[in-house]
Amino acid sequence: MRTDSVIDGVLPIDKASGMTSHDVVAIARRVLGTKKIGHCGTLDPLATGLLLLTLGRGTKIQDLLMSEDKEYVGTMKFGEVTDSQDSDGEVIETRPVPELSGEKLEAAFAKYDGDFYQIPPMVSAIKKDGVALYKLARQGKTVEREPRFVHIYAHQILEIRPPELDFRVVCSKGFYVRTYAHDIGNDLGCGAHLSSLRRTKSGRFDVDRAFPANQLKTAPREEILAKLLTLPQVSRIRGA
Repeated sequence: MRTDSVIDGVLPIDKASGMTSHDVVAIARRVLGTKKIGHCGTLDPLATGLLLLTLGRGTKIQDLLMSEDKEYVGTMKFGEVTDSQDSDGEVIETRPVPELSGEKLEAAFAKYDGDFYQIPPMVSAIKKDGVALYKLARQGKTVEREPRFVHIYAHQILEIRPPELDFRVVCSKGFYVRTYAHDIGNDLGCGAHLSSLRRTKSGRFDVDRAFPANQLKTAPREEILAKLLTLPQVSRIRGA
């Protein structure tokens, strides 16, 4: 059996909805019997999809992996604005949804292609004076947030079924997809929130090769480790 000292690499996980990224790390730490473990890029509890876990010496390239571009598919719901900008929050405003033509929707999405500054949501783990913004939000406080420089490489409107719309977006690190949905809804005049989200890629890593998070507790340890990518494998996948 492999020991803690030789579990080095990257383990792609397909996170289930309702779990936090920390939950996944805690379960993997316990099941694999390793203390040196981290993750690359937090996924909100609502979101599913690719979460890269770094183990052992793999933690040394965690920042490198986190800096890579991400791909998501998601659904936004028009006509409802929530305090968290996604369906986990409370609806704070409802607006009528006008007839939205494909041309008007495409223009709203295209506005955000390329470089722009995005204001992070209040319900986030970003800290202000050492306190996470979501904790301030729970106290009913709203503080000024520093805009983040982000980039959208590509977008695609997948399906329109009012009041919902499915989309795909390829973006830089630090990008908030729920803020993207919120801002597009505002631009269209009807408001919107993110109702579902799935991360499909991170850099050159694909969720299709990931181990299901909801099987971590029950799967044999060796079955999980069979999905572990060694550091040379990671380097080859990245083209480094």
